[in-house]
Amino acid sequence: MRTSTTGRMGQYAALLAYLAFLAFPFLWLVSTAFKSPRELGSLHPTWIPRDPTLDNFRQAFDEQPLLRAAGNSLLAASAAAVIAVLIATPLAYVMARHRTRLAKAATGWVVVSQAFPLVLVIIPLFLVLKNLRLINSLAGLVLVYVVWALPFALWMLVGYVRAVPTELEEAAAVDGAGRLRTLMSVTAPLLAPGIVATALFAFITAWNEFFFALVLLKTSDKQTLPVVLTHFIGAEGVADLGPLAAAAFLATLPSLIIFAIIQRRVTGGMLAGAVKS
Repeated sequence: MRTSTTGRMGQYAALLAYLAFLAFPFLWLVSTAFKSPRELGSLHPTWIPRDPTLDNFRQAFDEQPLLRAAGNSLLAASAAAVIAVLIATPLAYVMARHRTRLAKAATGWVVVSQAFPLVLVIIPLFLVLKNLRLINSLAGLVLVYVVWALPFALWMLVGYVRAVPTELEEAAAVDGAGRLRTLMSVTAPLLAPGIVATALFAFITAWNEFFFALVLLKTSDKQTLPVVLTHFIGAEGVADLGPLAAAAFLATLPSLIIFAIIQRRVTGGMLAGAVKS
């Protein structure tokens, strides 16, 4: 009994340490965003600003077009997430329900493709988009984000589809429902949490992506928020710390808000209420 209690306390301690490790950068970012230049240069930094100020936020908006960049990021990330999910959902269903050699090979390729570094694909990708005249366009960036997010979306959704009992679909077929009706009325509602989770990860990945946006977008009116944040760093590598922290804090809010809104749907039981007791 004592061993069990000690082990559980150790698990809780490890979990708290891990949460503190994850929360430290964000909390320090928030603290920095509200500090005055004098506090930022202090040799004895504190967690809570002694004289909180909004000047860093005002300066950030004055120096860089944050709203336009945020709009570009929102458009690109939202479009990429929606398109990736629309493509991945039927493909994941086929791969999960029809376990042929081709489906297994496709699943293996999906896993292997995640190991490719960005630098390996950026040159051929740039040439392809150049031939399509999609360089320096949000449409080209969305296309890249969809291609990059699709393997991970497929991998996630295949697992969700396999978790849906085939007996439910067979029962619907016995009741006279066709394949399309079964998919829309039985399978799709059970996949909703998985689809939402997949779209969330695709959105966050595209929202935070920097490398593709830096290479493919040339003019300031098309640049996304992660690229614009680098403009707070001078030519000599000296960062305008206050405005940078304020802009970075604002850049993290959409992901936090979206996750807070849909977290119950994501963590809820995927099959809750699907089978009568």
